[in-house]
Amino acid sequence: MLKRLVAVSATLACLSLAACGNEGDGEDTATDPSTNEDAISCEYVEGGPAAKEVDLPPSEATVSGEVKVVFETTLGDIPATLDADATPCTVNSFVALAEQGFFDDSPCPRMATSASFGILQCGDPTGTGSGGPGYSFADELTGEETYNAGTLAMANAGPDTNGSQFFMVFNDSPGLTPDYNVFGTVDPAGLKLLTDAAEQGDDGSHPAGGGVPNAGPIDITAVTIG
Repeated sequence: MLKRLVAVSATLACLSLAACGNEGDGEDTATDPSTNEDAISCEYVEGGPAAKEVDLPPSEATVSGEVKVVFETTLGDIPATLDADATPCTVNSFVALAEQGFFDDSPCPRMATSASFGILQCGDPTGTGSGGPGYSFADELTGEETYNAGTLAMANAGPDTNGSQFFMVFNDSPGLTPDYNVFGTVDPAGLKLLTDAAEQGDDGSHPAGGGVPNAGPIDITAVTIG
């Protein structure tokens, strides 16, 4: 997946994301999907080993609007805002994983630090770039996604293969094709931490660009929702 940002080649090709319906209308019946025709249905397909044991996310999206999140990392706290209206099933999955501690004590082993391609890849507790949550879900794309500094997007291994891996963009990355679901934004305070670390470069060990950050290991210690 950017289970390998495998998808981002030196020419900056490939990552991907999820598709679901429209939001509920906010009435009391929204708490009971069986009586809410506007509830957003999400399909999470079990398959492959899980890097950590977790339950599947709810099949009905339970979050909407802006969702605040803080990535507690060895660099410091990186605050971000998730967009559940634009990508309800992606945010539904991310929140479910975070609340189950899936991302806790997990490495972010790949950083790309070129002038036009700046990302930190996280979301695989194994640190190998191939681990995931034991399920996948469909893309939520408009075809007009861009990956400017501050973008928070899902990684994938092709269409409809989203799982747990994601990347934070800290340099504008115009070469990325609109194949990676944009599900939030990193706040300026978090961007500064990332760009400061990126100033030391990376070791170039990843075949698709980037590698281990020269600044030292970057790990997520916890993810707090709200």
